[in-house]
Order: sequence, then structure tokens, then C-alpha cells
Amino acid sequence: MEWQPDEQGLQQVLQLLKDSQSPDTATQRAVQEKLEQLNQFPDFNNYLIFVLTSLKSEDEPTRSLSGLILKNNVKAHYQNFPPTVADFIKRECLNNIGDPSPLIRATIGILITTIASKGELQTWPELLPQLCNLLNSDDYNTCEGSFGALQKICEDSSELLDSDALNRPLNIMIPKFLQFFKHCSPKIRSHAIACVNQFIIGRAQALMDNIDTFIESLFALAGDEDSEVRKNVCRALVMLLEVRIDRLIPHMHSIIQYMLQRTQDPDENVALEACEFWLTLAEQPICKEALSGHLVQLIPILVNGMKYSEIDIILLKGDVEEDEAVPDSEQDIKPRFHKSRTVTLQHEGGEGEEGEDIDEDEDDDDDTLSDWNLRKCSAAALDVLANVFREELLPHLLPLLKGLLFHPDWVIKESGILVLGAIAEGCMQGMVPYLPELIPHLIQCLCDKKALVRSIACWTLSRYAHWVVSQPPDAHLKPLMTELLKRILDGNKRVQEAACSAFATLEEEACTELVPYLSFILDTLVFAFGKYQHKNLLILYDAIGTLADSVGHHLNQPEYIEKLMPPLIAKWNELKDEDKDLFPLLECLSSVATALQSGFLPYCEPVYQRCVTLVQKTLAQAMMYSQQPDQYEAPDKDFMIVALDLLSGLAEGLGGHVDTLVARSNIMTLLFQCMQDTMPEVRQSSFALLGDLTKACFPHVKPCIAEFMPILGTNLNPEFISVCNNATWAIGEICMQMGVEMQPYIAMVLNQLVEIINRPNTPKTLLENTAITIGRLGYVCPQEVAPMLPQFIRPWCTSLRNIRDNEEKDSAFRGICMMIGVNPGGVVQDFIFFCDAVASWVNPKDDLRDMFYKILHGFKEQILYTHPRGEPAGGG
Repeated sequence: MEWQPDEQGLQQVLQLLKDSQSPDTATQRAVQEKLEQLNQFPDFNNYLIFVLTSLKSEDEPTRSLSGLILKNNVKAHYQNFPPTVADFIKRECLNNIGDPSPLIRATIGILITTIASKGELQTWPELLPQLCNLLNSDDYNTCEGSFGALQKICEDSSELLDSDALNRPLNIMIPKFLQFFKHCSPKIRSHAIACVNQFIIGRAQALMDNIDTFIESLFALAGDEDSEVRKNVCRALVMLLEVRIDRLIPHMHSIIQYMLQRTQDPDENVALEACEFWLTLAEQPICKEALSGHLVQLIPILVNGMKYSEIDIILLKGDVEEDEAVPDSEQDIKPRFHKSRTVTLQHEGGEGEEGEDIDEDEDDDDDTLSDWNLRKCSAAALDVLANVFREELLPHLLPLLKGLLFHPDWVIKESGILVLGAIAEGCMQGMVPYLPELIPHLIQCLCDKKALVRSIACWTLSRYAHWVVSQPPDAHLKPLMTELLKRILDGNKRVQEAACSAFATLEEEACTELVPYLSFILDTLVFAFGKYQHKNLLILYDAIGTLADSVGHHLNQPEYIEKLMPPLIAKWNELKDEDKDLFPLLECLSSVATALQSGFLPYCEPVYQRCVTLVQKTLAQAMMYSQQPDQYEAPDKDFMIVALDLLSGLAEGLGGHVDTLVARSNIMTLLFQCMQDTMPEVRQSSFALLGDLTKACFPHVKPCIAEFMPILGTNLNPEFISVCNNATWAIGEICMQMGVEMQPYIAMVLNQLVEIINRPNTPKTLLENTAITIGRLGYVCPQEVAPMLPQFIRPWCTSLRNIRDNEEKDSAFRGICMMIGVNPGGVVQDFIFFCDAVASWVNPKDDLRDMFYKILHGFKEQILYTHPRGEPAGGG
């Protein structure tokens, strides 16, 4: 006997569905409680499917809602459904997939894929064959409904479908889908392509076997009048470019012609999919060869796509010039992620060489829009193509640029400025002759009456900051800085944000060139404090922190400190311990403390205490959560990470002055816990702090060494690069303080370090820190480390030859010299590498120079008396 609803029960369920559409929060709460009660009855789910599939008297939104509540129940506790209920639901779904209403069909499709992804594809063997059979139905609704369900299953379970677990259903499904590419209904054609598209990136075997048919079928749809079909064709070609470019190459000319047309499609969604093609093609080795002849068509199309659309301008409130007094809505503020501290060394030729990732083109411009649109995609494509073609792009661009940059319509002028910024990285060399004219024009655009022009001019100028700084300061740096500082105080929030970000980039490039203007810069930044709304304040902290990093100890002047510190400390006192705005403020203060050094002393005590409190609170909450996860929330460990990093900044800036603060706190106990935290970023920051405290006040660290060293040893795991890097650095610092007493701990760390320095593909920073630490271990305990020389000397020498002369390099080379003294035979095979490393010194201290001389001289002597077989005479 088929299940039938009880009339009274049905009325209850319908009432619940009606109530759940009410906007009133009290009603909503009652609905939630009622749902929990009804879920105690196993056949409640039967009522829900009955309303969805059979109760045609109800309106469609109510029936669909019933299906969506059922979907949530399936997600939450399908495993507890009695078999009779589960079977009834499955049967009803398949019997009604052809409902006349598109909304109901789609809801049933969602329900089917949700059941399928609960591991039910294996236990519902009739599902796929039945859906595939229903595709042959003459009834359009049945065919469309089944395809809709199949498309959702292909999206959710593509890997499973291409595995042996289900006996490879794709061998039947893919040829079947391909037949429907020619169907008379555009909706069906679109479903069919979308289904096959799910299997391109995973290179499903069944698709690879039919790849030529697939590509031919796509070509046949090139002129389709339906925009959804065109969009799916473009998406397929973009993915094929990544996985089966070999199959596209013979047709590349016509594909490029097709994509040039589609990138100008009247439907922006199609144009956006097509524009992705250029981004993907730029990453392929054949890009230059394939595109060279088409640049003359492509460049104007991309440039044209970089204009704001009318809808963009409305969404961006492009006509609102002054909005600085309007508070930000909280959802506009993106969550910020703190980047934990990583210890790096100084290189020859400038700053730490950790390839600064230049923000992907178009930074956070237009962040209120859907994140990705034709403008951004076109700009990103132009950026990557500029990196491929370099100067060869310019003959196609320069004639266009002139017309754009001086155009009376601000929308067109704005897009020209964006173009100029997009090509900055790739075409820099070729642009240099034009910059003396262009930069003053862009600086003028900073005063444009349209806010969106002012904001894009900030961004583009920041992309040329490197060149500006390379010129005499009066030429461009001074006028640029003057105007950017005015823009930081602009009446428009978007311009304030763009100017602050651009100024931070300029600071990084200009470094100490900014020292003469510090007073003026600080006046502006401090004035902005009183003016900014919430979101831009967070960017202002970053600009201040970057300024401190860039000018360093030059900031340590009483007049500068008096300007800068009061507003920062006022904010610091205003914010509660659980306010996430502390992150950027703590990061900023960490840079300021490091720069001010002793100048930060008057402010250090409350800052230090609060950081310790933040660490303590977070650890306590983590402890409570681990014991009673149902009673307590998991803590946000970022508070602890940022606090540890600021403590590092204090230790680095204040040096020995931090001693009394450490003595009066339980930081060593807290550090012991942080070093063992499950979260890698917490350990990373703990080891950075341990190293900084070791340098600043070792007497407080020394009593803990016996407990700390084994933890450091277990963290020498290159799977977590930054944790491993900071642990390695801390070991090196500890060893310099411990001297001979390091001996009992060598065995805990040496083998791992030697293994890391010999690992292929290890990042440069980690190799350098590992080499320094091995050298330092050898410096304090040469007898223990020297026997290992042959296993590390070669990579050791190659990783340190590009480091600037400094204390760390000095101690490491002393160590290597002492080890060679103990075990000269250990370097015989690789002596040439040692010579090369020694040659990298510019001016070593005198006694180190003597050590080098003795070794080089000794080897020279020895080589003269060597047997023909290459062994030193006298077994030497």
C-alpha cells in the first residue's frame, strides 16, 4: 500500500511552510522550534516530498520551499531516514522530474543530487540509467528536468563518476550527452555542454576517447543564437586550452577568430567567458607564436572591455563625489588576514629578495562589484600579455592610448589610465621614453573632478613608482608625493583608499628618499586619522606601518614621535581585546616599535602587557574549547599570532630594554605552549619571538632551553616552510648565546638540517637560514658537526654566496672555517665551491680574512704535493 498523508498532519506542515515565509523574527524562531519537533517523526519527510511533487493545489514557491527543507534534512541526517522513507522519496523524485513547472523541476534536481552526494550514487544504481533513459522522452519537460538533475550530479560528483566505484558510467553518459549538442531546444543544448564540461579539467578517460567528436560538436555550435549555449562553448574551449591544447592547435587560427568575436559579445557573461581565453592562452608556451598575427585585432578589443559599464557606474555610485562623512556598512569590510612573521636575510643588491608578489592587476579597485567582471578580466589579460610580448605590444597600444588619455568623456579617459597601469610591469622598458611626459599628466589626473578618475590615477601611478624613484627627486617624486598626500585627504572614500594603497607602494620603493619629507607626510597621515571611516582606517594603519619599515630609525626623532604616537595609542586604548581592528593596528605598531627602537620606550609597557594578555586569553579559550567543544567557541588564534608578532617587534626594537618587561611576565611559559600549538602560523610566530628574545635578553630564555630544544627539533619539517624557517633561525640564535653548552642538543637538530639543505626545490630563504644555522652549530661545536662536512658543504656554499656581508654570514663562515680545520678531508671534493663562497665576501673582518687565507693557502700547499690519483700525500 503506497504511503498516504494524514489530513491533519498535512495541514500542520502547510501551516509551517506558510509561517516560514514570514519576515518576522519571532515567527522564524517558532518555525525553527517546530521543525525540530517535526523532525522527530520519521514520516515528516514523506509529507515534505508529497507537497513538493503531488500537492498541485499549492502555489509553486510553497512547494519548492517544502523541497528545500527536505534537502536540508537530507544533508543533516539522511543516514537516519528509515529505508521505506528513503525509497519513497527517491521514487517520487524520479517520477516527477518532468513536472511542468521549471521551479519544481529544478528543486527536484537539487534534491536528487543532494541524495546522490550523500554516498547514495552507489546504493541507488537505477538513478543514472533512469535519468539517461528519460533524456529520450518526447516530453520536453521530462527531458529538461532529467538533464537539469544530471548536470547537478556531474557538478557535484564528477570524480566519482569517472572512477571504478560505479563501473564507469561515463562510457555511456558522455557519448549520450554529445548527441544532444544538436537538440532543437537551446536549454537542452546548454545542459548537454555543461554536463560534458565538468569532465574536461579532470581529463576523464571517456571524454578523452571522444575528444575529437566533442571539439567538432563545439565548432558546430559556434554560431548558436542562444547566449547560454555560446557561454558554455567558450567555457569549454578555455578549459581545453589548459588540458588538450594539442587537439586545438590545428584549429588555433579559427578558434582565435571566434574568440575575438565572442569577447565583443553583446551578452557580458559570454564576453567574460571568452575573455578568460586570453588569460589562459598567455600561460601557454605557444602564446607568442599563436597570437602575434592577431594582436592588431585583440588589443583594441581588450582596451574597449576595460571601460566601466553603465551598470558598474551606478553600483559604484560614480556620480557621488563626496561621501567621506558616510559611515561604512560592516559587510563592506573584507576580513583581513594577518601574514605571520618570517625571518629573511639581506641580499646583495637591495632588500630581502622574497619576490614581492605584485598584486594581481587591478588590486581592490571596484571591490563593491561582483568580484570578477569584463573590465577586470580584460585588464588582467592585457597585464599577462604585456608580460609575454613586452615591447612588441606597444605599437598596437600607443596610438590608442593617446586618444584615450586625453578624451573628454571621463569613462574613456579612466579606461586609458587603467590600460597604462595594466601594462606597467610587462612593458616598463618600452614605456620609459614616454614616462617623462606621461607621469606629469597622470599626476594632473589626481586632481580630476571625477572620483573614479582620481582613484585609478592613484593605482596606475603606484605601478610606475619604481621608475619615479629612480629619477632625481625634484623631477617626479616630490610632485607625486605632494599630490598623493592631498588625495589621502580626498573627500571621496574610494579615492582615500586608492591613495593610501598607492602611497604604501611608493614608500616601499622610495625608502629613505622620504626622510626629508617626513614631517609633511606624518602631518597628513595623522590628519587622516581624524577623518577616515572604519574601512579606510585599516588601510591607513598599513600606510603608517610601511612608512616605519621604509625609513627605519630615521623616524626616531622627538618631533615625529610626538605627532605619530598619540593618535595610535588613543586607538589602541579605544579598541577592546576582541575587536579584529586590533590586527592591523598591532601590525602597524610592530613596525613602528622596530623603527623607533628606544624612542618607543615610553609606550612599551602597556603595549607589552596587552600582547601578553591577548596570548593568555587565546590559550585559555583554546584549552576550554578542547575540553568542552559544545560549551565553548573555538578562539580566533589570529589575536595570538598578531600579539606574538608585535612582541617580536618590541624585542627587536627595544633590544636589552625589553629585559624588565620579560622578567615581570610569564611570557616564557606562554611561549612554551604556543610553540606546541596545532596551528602552524602560531608556531611560526612563536619561533620568531623565541629568536628575538634570545638576542634581546637571553638570561630569561636560558633556563627553558632544555625544554625548548626538542620542540625546535620536531619542527624542522620542510612541509611547513615558514615554521621550519623560523625554527631553524631560532636554533642559530640560541646556539650563538649557548656556545659550548649547545653540545648536548646538536644531535636533536643536525640531521634534519643537513637533510633540508640537500632537498631539491627548497625555497631560497629556508636554504639560507639552514646554511647559517649549520655554520653556527659548527662554530660553537666544531668537533660534533665537522664529520658531516662532506654531506652539506656543497649546497652550503651555493646557498650563501648571494648574501650580503653581515653578522649572520660572519658567524656562519667562522663555523665553516673551524670545521675545515677539524676535518679538511671533508671539503676536498668540493673545494672549488668553498673558494667561490669565500669570493662572495666584500670586506670580511681581519681575523676572518686570516682564517680564509690559512685554509686557501693550506690547500694550495697540499695540492702541490698530491699523488697523481688525487689523494693528498701522506694520507693527509
